[in-house]
Amino acid sequence: MTRDEINALCAAHPGATASDPTTELDSWKVGGKMFVCFGDRIDGFCTKTDSIETAQMLIDAGAATKAPYFHKSWVLVGFDTDKEEAAHRIAASYDIIFKALPKKTRDAIGQS
Repeated sequence: MTRDEINALCAAHPGATASDPTTELDSWKVGGKMFVCFGDRIDGFCTKTDSIETAQMLIDAGAATKAPYFHKSWVLVGFDTDKEEAAHRIAASYDIIFKALPKKTRDAIGQS
């Protein structure tokens, strides 16, 4: 997977916006909340999981590693993962963040 491919997968989600902070990190947000983050110093992209246990299961299975500097419920998925798995991890992260947004924000984005 390339950064452009990850960006395309993120951009496909309703209300997803790219954010380029003053650091070397790229992030994707929905409703102002980050669901994917990656940068030049890491070989992959970070996504949110539904729990610390899910993150640990992915790490134990070799599907991800611990996401540096993030809460334990986030994982680092390597750019070498296949496109289907990358799309799934991004979609799952998006859904977790989207569902946690206030109803008014979700309604404004256009999903239920």
